Amino acid sequence: MWQIAKLYAFMLIAAFSLMLGVSAESKPPLPQTIDILIDTEFVHSTLSPNEQRAELNWFHNAGSPYAGMTIHVVSEDIPTHRYESDVLAKAFYDLTGIHVIHEITKEDDVVRKLQVQMELGTHIYDAYVNDTDFIGTHSRYKKTLPISTMINTQWRDITLPSLDLADFIGLDFAKGVDGTLYQLPTQQFANLYWYRHDWFTDPSLKRRFKQYFGYELGVPQNWAAYEDIAHFFTNIVEKIDGQRVWGHMDYGFFEPSLGWRISDSWLSLAGANDRQYQADNDYAEYHGVSDWGIRVKGCHPVGASVSRGGSLDSPAAVYAVNSYINWLYEYAPPNAVNQTFSSSTESLSTGNIAQQIFWYTAFIPKVLTEALLDDDGLPVWRVAPTPRGKYWQVGMKSGYQDISGWTFMTSTPPKNSEAAWLYAQFVVSKTVSMAKFLHGFTPIRQSDLQSDYLLKNAHRWGGLLEFYNSDARNHWSPTGLSVPDYAALSSAWWQHIGPLVGGRVDASEAMSQLAADMDERLETIGQNTNITCQPILNRKTPNEHWLNQTGAPWPEQKQQPQPVTLTYQEALSIWRD
Repeated sequence: MWQIAKLYAFMLIAAFSLMLGVSAESKPPLPQTIDILIDTEFVHSTLSPNEQRAELNWFHNAGSPYAGMTIHVVSEDIPTHRYESDVLAKAFYDLTGIHVIHEITKEDDVVRKLQVQMELGTHIYDAYVNDTDFIGTHSRYKKTLPISTMINTQWRDITLPSLDLADFIGLDFAKGVDGTLYQLPTQQFANLYWYRHDWFTDPSLKRRFKQYFGYELGVPQNWAAYEDIAHFFTNIVEKIDGQRVWGHMDYGFFEPSLGWRISDSWLSLAGANDRQYQADNDYAEYHGVSDWGIRVKGCHPVGASVSRGGSLDSPAAVYAVNSYINWLYEYAPPNAVNQTFSSSTESLSTGNIAQQIFWYTAFIPKVLTEALLDDDGLPVWRVAPTPRGKYWQVGMKSGYQDISGWTFMTSTPPKNSEAAWLYAQFVVSKTVSMAKFLHGFTPIRQSDLQSDYLLKNAHRWGGLLEFYNSDARNHWSPTGLSVPDYAALSSAWWQHIGPLVGGRVDASEAMSQLAADMDERLETIGQNTNITCQPILNRKTPNEHWLNQTGAPWPEQKQQPQPVTLTYQEALSIWRD
């Protein structure tokens, strides 16, 4: 019943928004509209002004059959999507006469709304900006329009000739087990190491660190070095220029983003995964432990707990969340435990945090503040390769990357999907994409990354372009195909990590309970015989059976590795190489 009530609420909101959106707006003549957009909003582009005019004129012509329509789309709240909603939706209306209600909300709300439309098959939104973490869901349930099919069939005449799919840097992560493209990337950002480069290169601080720890203060390559640096700034340095400083930042508030903090590769970077997937000739034939500690066999998830061959409650997983909780309480500001995904970056912007082990680059606009810029207006911080835990080995997942893509449901009326497809193409077009990058710093096109303008200004963004112009961007990956139903499984994370943060359970208990819950949910999903590659759980066996096998789950490793740090340029060479 709660789903029906929620659906009615969504429909009432949509109807009210439609009433607000039908009022006529005066528009200048089309040629003038196009020139104004090129001269004021889309100044930076890899296209020439004439090529931009041709592209924008194409949208005007392609959109004319849909003029007067109002479409409803929804996305999470980050600066990139704010720009789409506040600026690009109006520009699209001026070109096409299609009014776009681009709703901005929390990510968990996007997930709930998408889940309701998928489960009930009732039209709510015309398109979703949905993380490719859902690719295991979309490719299994077949309730999402396959874009690679649509652009060659029903959408052939309304697909932008200059869309250039090969130019999208995250396209492979939006493809299902069968290689079908289900989502069109509209932004992506990585989870990278963030640190105060000015402090790390300060001679007096470097000297104090070397005297205390016996090695150089630099970019940490493993968790042992990260912890030493966190201790150094929090408990030894304590103050810089009279301001209390902290060696670590994180968040722990009991709400959905707490789950993302751990599910977005904490376990992977601790070393809970297999070294690599072992694939047969078919793309879908995976074998091993991947994201979320889920073991996959022949594209079928077979378990998350160690007793079923997974690693969600393995020694590496317990080590991961132990590190998370210890650092949160020992080295982060006292209010970090009450921070969320978004608000934790506000603490970075105040200028009293030395480093953060995994930081989302979508929040670059929030750290381009006076407190974090030097006298030349350049950032005093840098992003660098993510440190790894003691179980991590070469060949394992290198880091997490969030890629959001335009997603269209089979339950949406065709004409609505078509109008929304036009809007989706507009906000990722070559005319628009560089301007969108400069507002949100979430790149999607290789042509932008290689443009003279961005390359000349790369020093303004603290290493972001160095990452995206390296092969590393292909190894920082979203949640993969091993997660068969993101919406059904993701809530388990924060519901079990919350009691850990609150001190009601220890790390071992939290992960045991999480693994058992995840197995139950996988088993329930597997009862749906209408999906492809559904979970087929292994029978339970004693944990020792799997811990003694080759590969993940890995047996307990008590010895800590030696701390390792590099200079910034040495760290960047890891990306380049």
